[in-house]
Amino acid sequence: MTDSQNPYANTQHMHTVHATFRREFALLPGLVREVAPGDDVRARVIAEHIRLLALSLHEHHSGEDAVLYPRLAIRASKESDPVIRFVDGQHATINALITDIEAHLNTWATSAGADDRDGLAAALQRFVPALYEHLDLEEKLILPLVERYVFASEYKKMVEDGAATIPREVGPVLAGMIMYEGGIEALPAEMRAILAEVAPRAYAAYAEKLYGTPTPPRSSDMVLGTPDISIRSA
Repeated sequence: MTDSQNPYANTQHMHTVHATFRREFALLPGLVREVAPGDDVRARVIAEHIRLLALSLHEHHSGEDAVLYPRLAIRASKESDPVIRFVDGQHATINALITDIEAHLNTWATSAGADDRDGLAAALQRFVPALYEHLDLEEKLILPLVERYVFASEYKKMVEDGAATIPREVGPVLAGMIMYEGGIEALPAEMRAILAEVAPRAYAAYAEKLYGTPTPPRSSDMVLGTPDISIRSA
């Protein structure tokens, strides 16, 4: 059966989005640690990046909570209920860690002080393993169920609704982030003609400003120790 004949969701897009989150969040502690005390310009650049990632992750989880988990609970309750309860707990843990990050971030973005910087880096360092654990569990236990019980039309609408919540001015950058891991196939078909050339250029410029290179490591090049690596000084 081809994809065009299969009524159920293809979750390859989700795997690519997860890879994007792994890469960008894992690089954050190193980015923060390398900011010199008092460099408020650099601090604001990184702070805006962190806020963008936090917003993207929030919208990603909101789509899962609104679309995927309720349908699995109805259509595959025996298989999904224990996993969904556990994943819901992980979402709560991630939300608490994000709240901690934001508290440190708001102070550091203003002060650019060494203590605030180190507190933020430590909060990010605590967050990364929790995020990796959560994404790994979803890929192993949730996404196979999605491909059996959630219709492609439902999944497509979830992706479209999530994209609609992202500020238009950062849309090409976020699309480029995802394409950096999965190429043009990572985008919904109806967005490919519009973003095929624009998005990679937007992300390359964004990455150059952020990392000092338009080609930061991909998720496949990274392990949990990567946050200690400084991209810009490498």
